[in-house]
Amino acid sequence: MNSSRLIIALVLLYLPMAAQVPAAEIEVRGAYGGVQSFWDSGARLDDYGINAIFTGGHWLQPAQVARARAEGARVFAEFATLNGGEYVEKHPEAWPVDEKGERSPKADWFMGVCPTDPGFRAWRMNELREILRRLELDGVWMDYVHWHAQFEDPNPILPETCFCPGCLSAFQAATGARLPEGGTAEKARWILEHQENIWRDWRCSVVTGWARDIKEIIRQERPGALLGLFHAPWTDQDFGGARRKILGLDFGQLAGVVDVFSPMVYHGRMGRDPRWVGEYVAWLSESLRIKAGKFPKIWPIVQATDEPAAVSPQEFEEVLRRGASGAASGVMMFTASAVAHDPAKLETLKKVYLEWAGKK
Repeated sequence: MNSSRLIIALVLLYLPMAAQVPAAEIEVRGAYGGVQSFWDSGARLDDYGINAIFTGGHWLQPAQVARARAEGARVFAEFATLNGGEYVEKHPEAWPVDEKGERSPKADWFMGVCPTDPGFRAWRMNELREILRRLELDGVWMDYVHWHAQFEDPNPILPETCFCPGCLSAFQAATGARLPEGGTAEKARWILEHQENIWRDWRCSVVTGWARDIKEIIRQERPGALLGLFHAPWTDQDFGGARRKILGLDFGQLAGVVDVFSPMVYHGRMGRDPRWVGEYVAWLSESLRIKAGKFPKIWPIVQATDEPAAVSPQEFEEVLRRGASGAASGVMMFTASAVAHDPAKLETLKKVYLEWAGKK
């Protein structure tokens, strides 16, 4: 069966369940971002069926964690793993280098970092330890876990990186490759012409290594806490296989490390139909061979924000339900503040989440 027929078959299998998901199967009814907006309006999280919040670890305060728990919600901290915008400005040695031997330009709004830079790695891991020691968390959700690129748009920015001296040395040490003499551009050209598959495999191992080390720190500092991954919602074939080839995300490797996959199925921002949300969840469910009650799990994050065009309450409900289809056992919306400031979306969220909570 070819990939197109497989996707169609999976959609036919899973989408009929999207409108009537048994409440017991949706363990997480999440909110991403500014949950303070709910509280500022005088509401409680449990008024809307929210039982999990996902927000930036740097901004999260112990009092907010305590309040969320008092309202029946688990608390997960987003961790901006390989977002290096400010860091690379101060530490140019960590700037990603492209196949021309030049600094890879900043994307529209995102600037990555060289994942092998030892200074950045030590700094970021220390940040993680501080967050875990400061907050009583149920888990950490890695964000920006990929080599320098920007994927949240219909036309993603996908540069070839990183060919800095550190990466070239690490690649040789890990694989035994012997690079030719010459400048960075010559070495990059030789790698892509003669060692491309090995190069792609190595890049994936670097990203998986970050996930593995983060999980070990979580085990040391907060035993039992989950490790989640916000990631590009791409199949193995999308954009010429760029998820693995350019971003460095090998789901087969990551499935042995990550507890929960959270595909960022932002249909509006990515120029997709709401039905695509369910199609991708179906594909990921099959690709990861998800089994009920077992890890890894799938908790997608769906779009509520009016970007670049308005997302109606009806459309918001559709992507919530499609996000909770397939083998997904949770879902969250992007963002909590966008919903809190829209009365119609707020009522939609309340209807769906309380239905799944068995309180309709």
